[in-house]
Amino acid sequence: MTDALQYICDSEGQTVSVVVPIALWQEIMGEKETAYLLNSPAMKARLLTARKRQEGISLEAACEKLGI
Repeated sequence: MTDALQYICDSEGQTVSVVVPIALWQEIMGEKETAYLLNSPAMKARLLTARKRQEGISLEAACEKLGI
């Protein structure tokens, strides 16, 4: 297993694809989603408020409230 990108080339040596380790892919997608959400002023305000919040409920309590 490797943490490096793996490049796939065609028979002419041209790079046609890349294999990205899943951890890096998840990080990239998380950053992309955050950037998308921050484009909305309303969502940006909600995210910043949530980030400052100190109180919360446990995972178990959330699951119970959701009925799962």
